[in-house]
Amino acid sequence: MTPTPVRVPGELSARVPAELRGPGRGRDSVRLLVSRGTRVAHHAFRELPGLLRAGDLLVVNTSPTLAAAVDGTVGHARVVVHFSTRGDDGRWAVELRDPDGRGTTRARAGGPAGVGVGLPGGVRLVLEEPLDGRGARLWWARASGPGVAGMLREHGRPIRYAYTERDQPLSAYQTVFALPSGDGSGSAEMPSAARPFTAGTVAELVSRGVGFAPVRLDTGVASAEAHEPPYPERFSVPAASARLIGAARAGGGRVIAVGTTAVRAVESAAGADGVVRARAGWTDLVVTPERGVRVVDGLLTGLHEPEASHLLMLEAVAGGAAVRRGYEEALRGRYLWHEFGDVHLLLPAETAHTEHCFSNCE
Repeated sequence: MTPTPVRVPGELSARVPAELRGPGRGRDSVRLLVSRGTRVAHHAFRELPGLLRAGDLLVVNTSPTLAAAVDGTVGHARVVVHFSTRGDDGRWAVELRDPDGRGTTRARAGGPAGVGVGLPGGVRLVLEEPLDGRGARLWWARASGPGVAGMLREHGRPIRYAYTERDQPLSAYQTVFALPSGDGSGSAEMPSAARPFTAGTVAELVSRGVGFAPVRLDTGVASAEAHEPPYPERFSVPAASARLIGAARAGGGRVIAVGTTAVRAVESAAGADGVVRARAGWTDLVVTPERGVRVVDGLLTGLHEPEASHLLMLEAVAGGAAVRRGYEEALRGRYLWHEFGDVHLLLPAETAHTEHCFSNCE
């Protein structure tokens, strides 16, 4: 599915975080495009609490962002290693990229098996095998020497791509919902749909009767060139969150995922009967219009490139016509793309009754 006939103009890339784009701005100083079916409205993100209803439930990803990019060497050549996913056997899925001074945007073929990568602090990686049969972009690698988690904390930096202006501190990539993990695991790239939320936004939503259900999905590195479907990722849906989702649905509230990662987590924990149960492990689920969604009624997400596989998930939630219409308006309205950009709220189309109740049935 391609919702726009042309690529997104480069000037619509958000090059720095919202709080750096002018005096008096904060994380919540981004725009909010709201789609209710094919009806589109333009808002500020700070208006979000007034756009939701008492009884609605926001599903949020608590995965922290890692400083997952680190400089290394293969022989005498400089490389940048992106640490993507920590496996159950202690290995890491990694991607090797060539440094270019503008982020690390040039993918480099990994392998062959046995290639060693020298890293800071005496850590050494040995590439063992491709992650799967899609090619050699990601490889399972085993580390020797001091632990990877400590090395990343001391020598790593957040992954960034060339559309951003410069490196930012790791704090710029953490959401208000991020919870540190004791084993050093987390997301290679920020669950960015939640970035505009502040403590004040959360407090106002709670005061209006909107609930929060925390889940976790540790996202791996994106395919900036090929826009391939996501690889298997580690996730967890706690029992308490499963109960909150069930209660919201039983009470007529809408389950709204904050980010595509939250959709993947909660839909992976849903049975064929649509009931969400506590579950943890690995998910290879790819949400498409053919598969559909069993739980999620709406989605708050960033703006994705026309080739991105995430758009299939948006279609599954809202339908192709709604997504196409929203992206036409986003381009016309000069919305900003990528992790520091504006956000898009996709909600079910309103019937005459629900529109009347939204305004008059407090």
